[in-house]
Amino acid sequence: MKNIFIIWVFLLTVCNVNAQQEKGIIGSSNWLNNWTEFKPGKAEYGEPTQILAGNITENTKLVKKDVYIIQGNVYVTNNAVLTIEPGTVIIGDGESKGTLIITKGAQIIAEGLETDPIVFTSNKSTKKAGDWGGIVILGDAPINKFGNYSSVNFDLDPSLTTYGGLNPASSSGVLKFVRIEYAGKKERGSSESFNALLLGGIGNKTILENIMVSYALGDSFEVLGGEPVMTKMVSYKSSGIDFKFTLGAQAKIDNSLAVRSSYLSSVSGSRCLDVSSYVKKDDVDFTKKQTLVTATNLTLANDSDNIDQDIKAGLVKEGVYVAENCSLVLRKSVISGFSPAVVFDNKIEINDKNLKKIRIEEMYLNFCNGNIFTEGSTENEDLESYYGNSVFFNLYSKTTNLETFNDFANPRRPDFRLALSKFTAATK
Repeated sequence: MKNIFIIWVFLLTVCNVNAQQEKGIIGSSNWLNNWTEFKPGKAEYGEPTQILAGNITENTKLVKKDVYIIQGNVYVTNNAVLTIEPGTVIIGDGESKGTLIITKGAQIIAEGLETDPIVFTSNKSTKKAGDWGGIVILGDAPINKFGNYSSVNFDLDPSLTTYGGLNPASSSGVLKFVRIEYAGKKERGSSESFNALLLGGIGNKTILENIMVSYALGDSFEVLGGEPVMTKMVSYKSSGIDFKFTLGAQAKIDNSLAVRSSYLSSVSGSRCLDVSSYVKKDDVDFTKKQTLVTATNLTLANDSDNIDQDIKAGLVKEGVYVAENCSLVLRKSVISGFSPAVVFDNKIEINDKNLKKIRIEEMYLNFCNGNIFTEGSTENEDLESYYGNSVFFNLYSKTTNLETFNDFANPRRPDFRLALSKFTAATK
């Protein structure tokens, strides 16, 4: 009987540990190892040996032995495929604000390796956010605008930047084990910046895995419609929004990380996760699907030595923003060090219908100045009561990042998984 009791206690302990470990980014080992770079300004990538410029109209392969520089806006057109070998370095020219655009019908096959990632970075000796443009990938999956089509502005050729269509299962190629550093050039005559990786109308057959964006001046990842499936995305200390979804995107994002700095923020917003259905309501066809984001096992953390002080100084905003007329399923995720954790657009009426569209469950909300609020309101009793119900299994805590994560402060190989040996969470 004693042995049976010991086995039962052991099973309960294992089940409890596993349940805790499921929150935030997961993995039996630290999947950030080998392919990421948290000090990109100190990395040496070599001098360019080849120039990319103008339009690429036929199948082209970039090889590891060369270093490429993107001069100006480079468009991959005519249904061409741009293939990039593992370990290849592509540099964005700072003078011409180099930008790579994969037009609708074309593809990019950038399949790096964990031990040999593909790198897009700045050519400046002293690198900073916004040194070059970024990467734009356009497809023919549905968006919610009238006519199913739209075009990317950002100082680009509108005739070459249309996206959207009727094919949710289309493929724009592969991005796997790829780093994008110091992107996000300013638009001419505007305060707006390019995004490091913009995905417009991307179909669900596009492979998006193990992509790291570091020090972007604009948004790290912006999704305009489409049906992307995103796994192991990393946004590190960008000025804009880390993960932005709009225009009817039917998106899934899993096992992904955003680390913000209190001292890096854009005038247009600096949230980790931003979910909306439109920019202009008049442009939207409400007979179409509105934005639905299913986000599982995200870790959204603010890197601060003194989060209380930064919150009081007004340097910290919300971690997650949800606009009206869209849906969000946010599960098994960690939000640490924000003010507050989640904000609802003030146009969202707090009722059963809308709350069923915004599912926030099995969460670990840590060291936030409030948990779930309506925008501009200091009263959150209704939302706290609703999402604080035990049926949602949300946990709340007040521990430092050093206590919360395995190895948060490691300058080279941080580990942002929950530190189970130090895990302290209590419902309230």
